[in-house]
Amino acid sequence: MTNSGALLPVIILAALVLVFGVIIVFGTGLLGPKNTSKDPASQKVKNMPYECGLPGTEMADTKISIKFYLTAILFILFDIEIIFMYPWAIKFLDSIQDGTGGYMLGVMGVFVLLFVVGLIWEVKSKALDWN
Repeated sequence: MTNSGALLPVIILAALVLVFGVIIVFGTGLLGPKNTSKDPASQKVKNMPYECGLPGTEMADTKISIKFYLTAILFILFDIEIIFMYPWAIKFLDSIQDGTGGYMLGVMGVFVLLFVVGLIWEVKSKALDWN
């Protein structure tokens, strides 16, 4: 099998996913219920979010603290850094046997140092204080 033949299953899968997505999006528009009422009150109720059977409350000036988003971004950032450590730990024993263990340890040391410096900055800048 040639290189171009190895990509054929991936291309077929991508095409099937794309076709299925288009069918779902347009199919729900065609087969789903339609609100034909022109009443503004009906349209307002239709556009409100539905939350677990509770009546919707509309607040035009809802203010969400930026600290919520900052905490989420910092969590994702540090979570991704931890995810990068897992493959390194798996390959570290192989690199010791190859003679490149010291280099790998140094590279991870720099990575962890940047991780710790980022964590210290986060604590000193009070990024996680909610007050």
